[in-house]
Amino acid sequence: MTRIVGHVAALNRFPVKSMAGEKLAVAEIDWQGIEGDRQYAFLRKANGTRFPWLTAREVPAMVLHRASFADPGAPKTSAVLVETPDGAAVSLHDPLLHAHLETAAGEPIGLVQVARGIYDSMPISIVTTASHASVEAVHGCALDPRRFRANVVIESELPVNEWQGLRLAFGNEADGAIVQMADPIPRCVLITIDPDTAAKDVRVLRTVAQQFGNAYGVYATPARPGLISVGDPVQVVD
Repeated sequence: MTRIVGHVAALNRFPVKSMAGEKLAVAEIDWQGIEGDRQYAFLRKANGTRFPWLTAREVPAMVLHRASFADPGAPKTSAVLVETPDGAAVSLHDPLLHAHLETAAGEPIGLVQVARGIYDSMPISIVTTASHASVEAVHGCALDPRRFRANVVIESELPVNEWQGLRLAFGNEADGAIVQMADPIPRCVLITIDPDTAAKDVRVLRTVAQQFGNAYGVYATPARPGLISVGDPVQVVD
């Protein structure tokens, strides 16, 4: 038994961890998640912890750098371009870009590429428009959805947490992806950073922490590789 619960409103891929990403019309889902998502990350060379990554926690201006694949359909082999805050387009490997980020970080940094995305937890993040509207209503003003860096935005009247533990199917049975919905996504200071200015507003995190159990969106893992396209119907499947 299946039931349609919404339609895909937006798809986002982030080639470089903590940088702004790219909108997609179609996302290919493999067993590791969305092809190319969080495929690269900068790291702090002297950091020996399990989380050595350089992120917008340390350098908020990272969100003002927009990363995209030169060949969007082949992310594993494609060059990555970065649009800097001043409008220049440079290679992700550009020495001046690295020097700029290193200065901002105040410590030596490096760049890594991985076969599996560099995720904080699970590979796919999903939110519904209803859930986002609930946060805005409690917060008292509009919030740019880009603050929350969700991969899949579903136009739905239902809050996304209603689907915890369930499977969602996208598109048609022939090539549509199926994902297993898992846990709510705990949030950190990244959501306080304005995606257009990098200015911080701690009230955003306070709203999510105090009124929504510090969760926004739900993690998901691939249950069947396939495609997700903007406009796809989304069904809960047994």
